[in-house]
Amino acid sequence: MATRLNMLSEDCVSTILSLTSPPDACRFMLASSLLRSAAESDTVWAGFLPSDLPGLLSRTHTQLSFSSKKDLFFQLCDSILIDGGIRTFSLNKVSGKKSYVLSARALSISLSNEPNHWTWTNHSTSRFPEVIELKTITNLEIEGRIDTQDLSPNTTYGAYLIIKVSDRAFGLDSIPSETSITKHECSVTNTTFLCPLDDQKQQLESLFFMNRRRMMDKRVVEGDDRRPSTRGDGWLEVELGEFYVGEKSERVTMNLMEVKGHQLKGGLIIEGIEVRPKC
Repeated sequence: MATRLNMLSEDCVSTILSLTSPPDACRFMLASSLLRSAAESDTVWAGFLPSDLPGLLSRTHTQLSFSSKKDLFFQLCDSILIDGGIRTFSLNKVSGKKSYVLSARALSISLSNEPNHWTWTNHSTSRFPEVIELKTITNLEIEGRIDTQDLSPNTTYGAYLIIKVSDRAFGLDSIPSETSITKHECSVTNTTFLCPLDDQKQQLESLFFMNRRRMMDKRVVEGDDRRPSTRGDGWLEVELGEFYVGEKSERVTMNLMEVKGHQLKGGLIIEGIEVRPKC
């Protein structure tokens, strides 16, 4: 295929490569000097950038400096702060699809401004100026919202609560929390725990808390009781659910609630909610 493309003009090759993908364009850079020049052109990389790019750039927290559309694309693959530093935006390096992280400041968290219940603080590993740490509460409610017009169309997205669990955490595993994704008045609900279950916790739970857990589990919706998984950045994430983005603009609401157990809990650190493509 590379041999055939070498027979075409550079402009024609650039137009063809703009219909492929970022990894394909990078591979063609290695084929020949003509294909390298074509694959690095703004014509190719402009096709991989989002159509609402001017609006996105106007929301950035810092001024971006780039020499080409290719340079800009790869800068946008790293999280950049937008909307006054309360959200981040990034592009997927393979698909070019959009992802966002809504910081704790961009979420609705019950009693978040009550110092007896929560503390706003900074964290050395967070991308945001502030995270929020739970001191003590019984009814935990976290909600985030995003409009599908900000996302890539014809794509399935997942929503993930980004957390850490402090060494002094308590009460987070007493009953599973309810998670839900609501779009156009249609809601999908599941359950999750907020702590990874290590061997020691599992043994203690079996010995002391199983009967109580079984009684309390009946108070929440049935689900698959997900557990947090470790992210590449060292934080944990809990999947809240998934949703499909079509062509029409809709509001998506993402929730995590533990309001039925009335179990005192603390030590949960919340960075935000990430919304990213699943495929």
